[in-house]
Amino acid sequence: MTDVTVGHVDEIPVGEGRTFAVDGEQIAVYRLRDGSLRALGAVCPHRGGPLADGLADDDVVVCPLHGIGYDLATGAETSGTGPGVCSHPVTADDDGSIRLTLECR
Repeated sequence: MTDVTVGHVDEIPVGEGRTFAVDGEQIAVYRLRDGSLRALGAVCPHRGGPLADGLADDDVVVCPLHGIGYDLATGAETSGTGPGVCSHPVTADDDGSIRLTLECR
């Protein structure tokens, strides 16, 4: 497991996600309305949709290409029938730096 700093929380508007490239992988980090962070693999496994551009609430992000939802805590597809995406542990340091653990859960 490797911890990396990928950016600053101010780069992500509340209620949205942004994609960061980390060791050749695209990871979407979401800043939820309660201020917490979530991180998922940024590419939808069905059609390659950019998940950071999807509609997100506090629990689910919806792929902008075909409407499939992914659980923001686990990366599981919400219908339970298809492949999910990796979920990564993510936190913000006291200075607002986003710390991501490169561990697929």
